[in-house]
Amino acid sequence: MDLKAHPSLTGGVATRRQFVSGAAAGAAALVTTTLIPDLAFAARTDLPGTRSLGFRNLHTGEEEGATYVRDGILQPEGLQRLNHALRDWRTGEVWQMDPQLLDLLYALRRRLDSQAPFELISGYRSPKTNAKLASNSNGVAKRSLHMRGMATDIRLPERDLLALHKTARAMQVGGVGLYSKSGFVHVDTGRVRYWGS
Repeated sequence: MDLKAHPSLTGGVATRRQFVSGAAAGAAALVTTTLIPDLAFAARTDLPGTRSLGFRNLHTGEEEGATYVRDGILQPEGLQRLNHALRDWRTGEVWQMDPQLLDLLYALRRRLDSQAPFELISGYRSPKTNAKLASNSNGVAKRSLHMRGMATDIRLPERDLLALHKTARAMQVGGVGLYSKSGFVHVDTGRVRYWGS
C-alpha cells in the first residue's frame, strides 16, 4: 500500500480502521525495503538495537515521540508516528521518511548527550510547498531532499547551535548546513557536503 496516497494521510476522509490498517501495511512494506541499509548504518555508528526519537514542531506546537526500532527491527507504528510528526505542516501531507535520517538524528542527539526532543523547523516538504519557499528564498533548493523525506531542519534545546552543527559535521554522514540567522541546522542523508554560516 502506498502511504503517500492513503486518504487519511493526505487530508481525505478515512475511518480509524482504514488508517491503522493502511499505515501498518505501508510501514511493513517500508520495513521490508529499508531494513538492511538501516541496520548497516546502525552498525557503522554503533547504535543500540532499540531507538526512539521525539520532535516538537515549532510551527504547530505539537510534540510526538516514538520508538522506531526495537531489538534491531523497524517498528511500523513508531515509523508512522514519526512520519506524521515530520509531515509537511503547511499541507498536512505525510511522507515515508528515510530511516537512515532517523538514525542520523538519533546518533546526533546521542553524541550531544541529550534526551530532549528535537525542535523541528522543517521535515518533509511537498513539491508545492518547496516550490513556494524556493520562489521566496534563494536558500531553498529547487530539488531539496526535504521532498524525498531525506532532510530535516532542527535545533536541540539546551544545546548550542554551533555545537549541534560541529557534531553533525564530525559524523561525516550526508549534508549539514548551518543557518545561524534563522537558528537551525539542516541535516540530510544525501552526499557528504557542508555549507552555511
